[in-house]
Amino acid sequence: DFLCISLVNGFIQLRYNLGDKTVILQTLQKVHASGKTWHSLKAGRVGNEGYLDLDGINITQKASPGMNALDTHTDFFVGGVSSLNLVNSMAVENEPMGFTGCIREIVINNRELKLTTTDPKGGANVGDCDGTACGYTVCKNNGTCQVENSGFSCSCPQEWTGNTCEQSIHCSQNKCRSQALCIPQPTSFSYTCVCALGWSGKYCDSKIQFFIAKFVGNSYIKYRDPYYGKRDLQYSRISLNFTTNQTEGLIVWMGKGEDEDNDFLAIGLANGTLKVVINLGERISVPLIHSKYSSCCDERWHFVTVVQNQTCIKVYLDEELIVFEDIDPQRKYTALNYGGICYFGGFEIGRNVNIVTTGLFQKEFIGKIKDVVLFQDPKKIQLMKAEGYNVYNGNYGN
Repeated sequence: DFLCISLVNGFIQLRYNLGDKTVILQTLQKVHASGKTWHSLKAGRVGNEGYLDLDGINITQKASPGMNALDTHTDFFVGGVSSLNLVNSMAVENEPMGFTGCIREIVINNRELKLTTTDPKGGANVGDCDGTACGYTVCKNNGTCQVENSGFSCSCPQEWTGNTCEQSIHCSQNKCRSQALCIPQPTSFSYTCVCALGWSGKYCDSKIQFFIAKFVGNSYIKYRDPYYGKRDLQYSRISLNFTTNQTEGLIVWMGKGEDEDNDFLAIGLANGTLKVVINLGERISVPLIHSKYSSCCDERWHFVTVVQNQTCIKVYLDEELIVFEDIDPQRKYTALNYGGICYFGGFEIGRNVNIVTTGLFQKEFIGKIKDVVLFQDPKKIQLMKAEGYNVYNGNYGN
């Protein structure tokens, strides 16, 4: 499999192969050869349907039945490759050759690649395209960069401060404590503190303990399974209790949640009913929705268990078997390689649930979670010892 973006006779080409055939898209217009004009390029695929957009002019390739996942398992190369032998003959029009020009602001699956001297794994014959200490993203939040003898300085917009305009003026004198996050509130000329797990209060200065986790929105817990390396991932299991009055929300996501190749097991709510989604490989996510009755959003405690026996999935709600399905009778992928990561309630602050889950779940969970057990472990996991923010003591009352 491969995906390649290249410059061919002045046109931009997108080529990709998902294992069965090579798809080729080419822009309608040429790029400027002067080297003085920056172009905006967007390219990618949804399943086996591709798209290519140069400066707002879009080209799409309608999909025909076939493979729909990109399985590469290689490094990602920008501008060239370490050896021309690595280039698939179908990935380029003519003989492969390196790119000459400037590249900036590369975003892969909503994550920007840092094109610095230290972040990539390697490279050769790459220089600074800007030619000054400023670059193009030195000054954040629309700050203006000026080159000086000592390097550079940033002239910041009214609501930002710091050497690179990285800090809101509303947070410059904040009183948030205990690793809390300062969230500026420009309309009220103030800020709020989002507390790290185990802390509460206006300034996150009150220590708390709990065995029931209360999620209030914009909340999450990220738990790292210490026994992941010893698990038999063909036979996974998770159980927990939850209560909520919301009809939508992501309760748990077993998986790294970083890119489309990550396996996952997800439990949440959709339209007031329990929704379970499994992906064991090739981004084949199978939603299993219980629609017998809508009883999950009644503020009562509900007990849910999901058992994965290779490709056979069982879902129990309040100890009743509500789903029993073989999601892949061919047994092509049978292990849940979730990376030892479990998210509860949502993802890190700033990561939108709808985007990370590609629309499988609409929003973060608002409610309470307790008694989480992984696999056949004799003890419940200790949520208090995980990473998280904006999670509170749900032991008592509301």
